[in-house]
Amino acid sequence: MNSDKIKHIIQQGEGLQVEFKKSQFELNKDVFDSVCGFLNRYGGHLFLGVSDKGVIEGIYDDCIDDVLKNLIVNANNPNKLNPPCYLTATILELEGKQIIYAYVPESSQVHSVTGRIFDRNEDGDLDVTKYPDRVSQLYLRKQTTFIENKVFPYMRITDLDKPTLEKVRVLAKNERADHPWQHMSDEELLHSAGLFKRDLQTGAEGYTLAAALLLGTEQTVLNVLPYHKTDAILRKENLDRYDDRDDIRSNLITSYERLMAFVQKHLPDKFYLEGVQRVSLRDRVFREVVSNLLIHREFGHAYPAKFIIEEDQVVTENWNRAQGIGNIDPNNFTPYPKNPVIARFFKEIGWVDELGSGVRNVYKYAPIYTPGTNPFFIEGDVFKTVIPLSVSDISVNEGVNEGVNEGVNEGVNDLLKLIEKIQGRRTPHYAASMNIPEKTIERWLKQLREEGKIEFRGAPKTGGYWKVK
Repeated sequence: MNSDKIKHIIQQGEGLQVEFKKSQFELNKDVFDSVCGFLNRYGGHLFLGVSDKGVIEGIYDDCIDDVLKNLIVNANNPNKLNPPCYLTATILELEGKQIIYAYVPESSQVHSVTGRIFDRNEDGDLDVTKYPDRVSQLYLRKQTTFIENKVFPYMRITDLDKPTLEKVRVLAKNERADHPWQHMSDEELLHSAGLFKRDLQTGAEGYTLAAALLLGTEQTVLNVLPYHKTDAILRKENLDRYDDRDDIRSNLITSYERLMAFVQKHLPDKFYLEGVQRVSLRDRVFREVVSNLLIHREFGHAYPAKFIIEEDQVVTENWNRAQGIGNIDPNNFTPYPKNPVIARFFKEIGWVDELGSGVRNVYKYAPIYTPGTNPFFIEGDVFKTVIPLSVSDISVNEGVNEGVNEGVNEGVNDLLKLIEKIQGRRTPHYAASMNIPEKTIERWLKQLREEGKIEFRGAPKTGGYWKVK
């Protein structure tokens, strides 16, 4: 995130998603209360070295490394923050002073600090540990927001693929020699990874959708998600159909391996000297692309994920819980977790790094893999990644933007027609009618209102509605 956006956030002051801590020579004692509150609510921006009033006071030069280290280490310490969180923090210089900035993502789990559960409310962190109703609401919101948490009470460990379980143990050990999974039973591993939960609405306990997607047999995966599919397609000569195809309906671990095998079969490898180490550019780029395709998709939608190799580019598509529209700027974007439990599992076995690193790594290595080009990550209801394989006379950026804008404009126009046809309704009705998330409909409604095409009649809380002007 660039300094201008950082300054803009600080100028807005503390709020539901912004917290300031002085931490001039050490971490404030209540820093992790705020981290916990952000994780349990909507995520947020944490600034160390900034006073409560938004004054940039900075962190002492000889203390800043220790402050940063203590923040990262304690975030990964289950005795401090449970479950642990992988934070990415950055040292920034503003107004000649050094501060630390960290984006804390919303989590799909409920977190606690030394046994106390905090929830975020406006610009404060509330200890709700002794309020069962508030704690229950936290769990219920997580279960409804993140479909990966859906509990299947009749799923048994025998529904999971034993060879895949053994494989992830080996991968985790290769990533970290003392990884605790190698000493756990299968049941303990699944509990440790957050793949076993209790549904607070029904009281049912069981393995979750994330467990089935990560480790299930093919039959189990299709039982819990009949429409689950990742389509790998080579389309260079036969443009009407395909030259090669892999219809993947297996768990995510196997899906990753099959997609990488498809990449290695059809894309050239290019070796690159990074320092004194020789690395595969193909693997550096497409390891991130494949991981993002599998981890950050909205599994509640039947739209199939696609990995398409064409003559001059590789395109991926997956349904998305969009936070915005258009191209992602690697220097000025905030990563949002789509499936935090699944993402953390991939991190434990060494297939991804921290949240947001995939985009940055692809922007780093893709221009080396195909000189003279840049990759594109396009946010929308369908998330699209474009990796150019050759330099085209027509700007790839122009083509991508044109496609995105056409899709958005078409959706906005369809919404306007729907409002004209069925007036007097509210956002949820239009979202259901168009089968589009409410957040997207809200963005389109805002655009139409700013263009003067629609207006809101009545009071928002007492039966107001949208109407064409």
